[in-house]
Amino acid sequence: MNLADAFPPLGLRVEAGPVVLRPITDDVLPELVEVALAGVHPPDQRPFYHPWTEAPAAELPANYVQFHWGVRAGFRPDRWALEFAVEYEGRIVGTQGFSTSDYPVTRTGETGSWLGLEFQGQGIGTRMRQAICAFCFDHLDAAEITSGAFLDNPASLAVSRKVGYRPNGLRRLARGDETATNQALLLTRDTFVRGEPIHVTGVEAFRRFIGLA
Repeated sequence: MNLADAFPPLGLRVEAGPVVLRPITDDVLPELVEVALAGVHPPDQRPFYHPWTEAPAAELPANYVQFHWGVRAGFRPDRWALEFAVEYEGRIVGTQGFSTSDYPVTRTGETGSWLGLEFQGQGIGTRMRQAICAFCFDHLDAAEITSGAFLDNPASLAVSRKVGYRPNGLRRLARGDETATNQALLLTRDTFVRGEPIHVTGVEAFRRFIGLA
């Protein structure tokens, strides 16, 4: 038995042309930390609900590793988050996630991601979002996919438009120690703008693990 046999999320892999969504195993975490430390956004921006990138450089590595260990430890069939490392042309460039609760009933969840500054502006963010959405629609039987971005994060909103998300109301949310207006977004099969065809491995074991067998 290997770890993927015991914990099927670690056996998932989604390939979409030059983009690969691969499990965040412990050997990948140091590479992700290095990308994050090199910068995820300009210092005057706050794109995340929880501003994790504002942690001191000496604290961010441990915080980041513990976050992903917590995601694994908290994975339950009725409430889970699936986190992938994004590999582009052989380099780790960021992460792409999908989180949900009561998925066998709701068939919906929320996408979230980050991409290193060095790799932004090259269309990678659009490709990796298309890959995760195709995976959810085609292999996890998703009915809808949600997302959201603060109004002062036009780059994320632009990616969502390219992929086919539609506005779904405004939300006033806490962002660290401040409030900010967040644009809620909704993607359906009819509005989804597909990218590269995807090839998936490990999905049957994962479906059984989350109650979709």
